[in-house]
Amino acid sequence: MQILPVFYRRRKSNEDEQYELLLREKPYIKIFDGIRSQLKEFVKTANPSQKLSPGDIDQLVSNELAGLEEKDYGVWVYYPWSERMVHLLDEQEFSILRTNRNKYKITDEDRENLSGKKIGVVGMSVGQSVALTLAMERSFGELRIADFDTLDLSNLNRIRAGVHNIGELKVNIVAREIAEIDPFLNVTTFEEGLTIDNIEEFFLKNGKLDVIIDECDSLEMKISLRFFARKHGIPVIMDTSDRGMLDIERFDLQPDRALFHGRIPEESLTNLENLQPHERFQLTAAIVGVEQISQGLKKSLGEIGKTISTWPQLASSVLAGGANAAHVCRKISLGEDVPSGRFYIDVDDIVTNKQ
Repeated sequence: MQILPVFYRRRKSNEDEQYELLLREKPYIKIFDGIRSQLKEFVKTANPSQKLSPGDIDQLVSNELAGLEEKDYGVWVYYPWSERMVHLLDEQEFSILRTNRNKYKITDEDRENLSGKKIGVVGMSVGQSVALTLAMERSFGELRIADFDTLDLSNLNRIRAGVHNIGELKVNIVAREIAEIDPFLNVTTFEEGLTIDNIEEFFLKNGKLDVIIDECDSLEMKISLRFFARKHGIPVIMDTSDRGMLDIERFDLQPDRALFHGRIPEESLTNLENLQPHERFQLTAAIVGVEQISQGLKKSLGEIGKTISTWPQLASSVLAGGANAAHVCRKISLGEDVPSGRFYIDVDDIVTNKQ
């Protein structure tokens, strides 16, 4: 299924013809034309110090149209997966208006700097929340997302998606949702997930990543992406969605930094294919720090393979973790002072002073 929107700028005769042809071929396309309300909001936000009457607003809108018919202003965006056509402000005005409520937590200078950043997100569980938060804040110029998995019904306890998406690739679900928030954002999908064969493309093609966020399940890939990130001086962020644990590894500032904060010898991170299941579990436990996990997760680990098939994740933790990872990603992208380390943003601990 197509995951990219299609743009029609009807003031251009050839695109207007293509638009009309599409509607003749697909008369069932649902049209959403809210361009006048967007123009009114745009001129009001452009004049925040003035108390504008309805007549003033209408005059400013007319000035903005500069003689164009409303249908020819801005851009019409076609979403093939939902058969919707939406009339929007074009990219410059759209981005100014959509991010207006970010000021001055994100300044115009910040926004300009972020528009040149390339961010990678691997794994679309917590990664979905990271990607959507970055998109809503417009905190990147290009977003590369990787996950080979499709959406299962059991994923809907923590992944924001409708039941009509069951069986769809998670990366495509995320890419479509971002396009529906902001069709001008540049999102590159890796439908096969992050692999040894495509890791160089994911990290380096069309410019090196500025930050990578690791939310994948594969132990091998967690390790491989860190070796690659360290080699190329790219910081790594990881949220585990348990006790708000957030890992930050600043390989951009510390090119010789030990992987996973040196919690285990690096020689233990190779030749994983020969590990027995219990050895793999011990390695994972050492990386995560099993002594620090929540009581609920400790209990769950003992039930894996007995009463449950894998470890649990809650929507509240996944959404909070995604927001925290996106926040740190933005700060690193803007060159703020963010140290390496392992941090806990544990609401239970903060509120009740208990683990």
